[in-house]
Amino acid sequence: MTTVISELPRTTCGLLLTAASCGPLRLVFEPPLSRGAVALSAHAILDVVNLTKRFGGLTAVDGCSLDIGRGRITGLIGPNGAGKTTLFNLVSGFLRPDSGQVFFKDEDITGLPPWQMLHKRLCRTFQIPREFKELTVMENLMVVPTKQIGERLWAPWFLRPRVAREEAVIRNRARDLLARVNLLDHADAPAWTLSGGQKKLLELVRAMMGEPELLLLDEPGAGVNPTQMEELARHIQRLVAEHSVTVVLIEHDMDLVMSLCDSVIVMTQGRTLAEGAPEDVRQDARVLEAYLGTRYSVPNER
Repeated sequence: MTTVISELPRTTCGLLLTAASCGPLRLVFEPPLSRGAVALSAHAILDVVNLTKRFGGLTAVDGCSLDIGRGRITGLIGPNGAGKTTLFNLVSGFLRPDSGQVFFKDEDITGLPPWQMLHKRLCRTFQIPREFKELTVMENLMVVPTKQIGERLWAPWFLRPRVAREEAVIRNRARDLLARVNLLDHADAPAWTLSGGQKKLLELVRAMMGEPELLLLDEPGAGVNPTQMEELARHIQRLVAEHSVTVVLIEHDMDLVMSLCDSVIVMTQGRTLAEGAPEDVRQDARVLEAYLGTRYSVPNER
């Protein structure tokens, strides 16, 4: 069975790349999706349909369409300037698209602000960690859960026992997450004292405090040494398995992508170019030539 998985707009028929369940990527032609009749994937937690974002004369995301399956780790790769982070910003509400739609759990969330995305359990991290530097590591986690009773101005005076019970639950969850990434010993330290790799782990568990169903990770391995990279990959896999989280990650470290991801999406010039299992993507000649290089190629059989 053949499944349509990505769309290249600005063509008469819409050039699509598909992956058969038992073979490498191959080309087919399908008419492009129109915003008037959006066809959502039944298995997807996230559907992006014809999303476009321009900055003056630069089109950063150009009619991009993709869907993300539930319970999977999907890698988003491509050269610098391909539109990956802009796509994340559009999906997570940090930018508003010029056109197109974003559906999360079949709900149109196009253009909602980031705080509403968090309430809907869509969370993200950033390439450069954005910790609250003067807060402790523990405090960085405890500020995340939404709708806390203690946030109400009068609650500390009139609902003190209830506030204390809620904070105890949140603190215990934060301690559990910190323990899982070996940061519990730093719980009371200011966040700015952590190393670069530790800050990446803090970003990861801080996002997990939002109890996400979909987690967007923007280059989690950037600036992380190889030993910490392996540790980070293990933590991502463990958190996904234990909390049933769907993950999409932007990453340039192909060893991490190929070993960690269930599927890979390739972007170029603001559009999706190819999608499939890692072993299929690394056999696609265009992807090899453009991004991965001969290191990941599979020798031709003779």
